[in-house]
Amino acid sequence: MSENAPSSASKIPDKELIAQSSAWVKPLRNEIARVLVGQADLVDRLLVALLTNGHVLLEGVPGLAKTLAVRTLSASLHAKFQRIQFTPDLLPADVIGTMVYHPRDGTFSPRLGPIFANLVLADEINRAPAKVQSALLEAMQERQVTIGENTYKLPDPFLVLATQNPIDQEGTYTLPEAQLDRFLLKVRVVYPTPAEERRVLDAMATSMPKLDVNPVIDLPDIIASRGVVNSVYMDDKIRDYIVSLIHASRYPDSLAPHLKLLIRCGASPRGTINLALAARAIAFLDGRNYVTPQDVKSLAPDILRHRILLSYEAEAEGVTSDDVVQQLLDKVPVP
Repeated sequence: MSENAPSSASKIPDKELIAQSSAWVKPLRNEIARVLVGQADLVDRLLVALLTNGHVLLEGVPGLAKTLAVRTLSASLHAKFQRIQFTPDLLPADVIGTMVYHPRDGTFSPRLGPIFANLVLADEINRAPAKVQSALLEAMQERQVTIGENTYKLPDPFLVLATQNPIDQEGTYTLPEAQLDRFLLKVRVVYPTPAEERRVLDAMATSMPKLDVNPVIDLPDIIASRGVVNSVYMDDKIRDYIVSLIHASRYPDSLAPHLKLLIRCGASPRGTINLALAARAIAFLDGRNYVTPQDVKSLAPDILRHRILLSYEAEAEGVTSDDVVQQLLDKVPVP
């Protein structure tokens, strides 16, 4: 199958519908670019999360504008934003809320926590203890929280955009695999190029940098676009390609014997589903009504790097999950 065109035109949604539904993408990108220099891939991954109702884990050293990117995105939307600084002494009630006792009439009433927002920035998420992670896990998976005996639905959309520092491990807790699997994407935020850093210097080297943006889209438009994303055409060969990639991560000896020594556990079925959803979303952002193999290949590292568990041999040899994903992409036949 060609990467430039789908094989069956009868199943493809109307191009005009895609164009109309994605008309907000360019203005939103432009508004974010007024504050955020470069980081185009990061912005696109955040938009993919919006369109698929998925959560994102941002990993990078301090100072790479992870928090600024999330804050700018929320300001560009008519959305409620909350930032939670995760610390070792954080309690579940600090995140989800608690029941407050009123001595005057002897009753309890809920005080909802900061997680009741459309976009929740969980800053340095790996600094919170297990009880907080457990409370957050229910919110991420079920999109609801339990306070006392009652369950409260979270707003729609609800996205957790978490950050973690890969270098400073003092006072941090390793995120459990079950929680990592709930993140749609794990995005590695990299250093800017020299040209981009010069633009950052020109714009930000002042005591009063201009960080204000204007809302350019309403949440109902985002939610409506999700339905269109779900209709983006995906050929059966690409579906099989996604399944083959995930299957190869579980049984790597079918591709190359040495890969079996590097992988302790492959990706879950959630990885299969999320890779297909994200591929449709990236095609929508590009204004296409069909998915290409390149869409899958470009997103595979972000979908799989936190779902493939490496063996002790791989860690001893300095092999990263990105290295393993790249070997899988090189060896699995592309349709």
